Amino acid sequence: MKRILITIGLLLFTVSPMFAHYLWLETDRTGNLNKKQEVRVYFGEYTHGVIEKVKGENYPSVSKFNLWLIQPDGTKTALKSTAKENYYVAYFTPKTNGTYTVALNNDNIEVLDYTKWDFGIFKTHYQSTAKVQVGNKISETKTLNGDGIVIKELANEDDEIKLQVLFKGKPLAKNEFKIYVSDLWSKTLETDENGEVSFSLPWNTKYTMETIYEERVPGTYNGKDYEFVWHCATYCINN
Repeated sequence: MKRILITIGLLLFTVSPMFAHYLWLETDRTGNLNKKQEVRVYFGEYTHGVIEKVKGENYPSVSKFNLWLIQPDGTKTALKSTAKENYYVAYFTPKTNGTYTVALNNDNIEVLDYTKWDFGIFKTHYQSTAKVQVGNKISETKTLNGDGIVIKELANEDDEIKLQVLFKGKPLAKNEFKIYVSDLWSKTLETDENGEVSFSLPWNTKYTMETIYEERVPGTYNGKDYEFVWHCATYCINN
């Protein structure tokens, strides 16, 4: 079975803004009726083999995420996660056939000040979804909320992957969309007028998709002012 890694790029810089860690969901892309499905939440840089420990120096700053299961009929259920040594784990058991969506939302990260790197003072918002298919009744993945940017997988009959980028519930057209593989090869696409991109997976490797959007609206979070909101969504498939 294919395993899907849905990543969320988290800008945790220790020296400069070029140093980044990521949150990502890991679950089997195919599930089975009445069989417990495991979902893991990792933090680190999996492309470089870095996985942070839950009680380590870095993971606690991004641990206030919300994890949800969206069932084929649209019903939303909060998933309770349990801390392990280097990941959080949650479970659910599919009771009907269809496309299930696991959604992670992290809007609970402190304001970051990178003015010394000429990046500004900003608040981050990350979202991620993971698709779990049970049976042959295939549909698109569902979104958790309309507050940020999200990558949605659309139902597609051919071998290509078809994704849609939404910002606050509306298609985000003409937005940069990057595809990476594990050997540092990359390709830059642009979403069409419907916020969609399509591409094939020619190699048996890991593909990471990233798209960002800067919302130039100032505000205050936990008593700290920020200049803009940096929205980021990533989607990674282990083919």
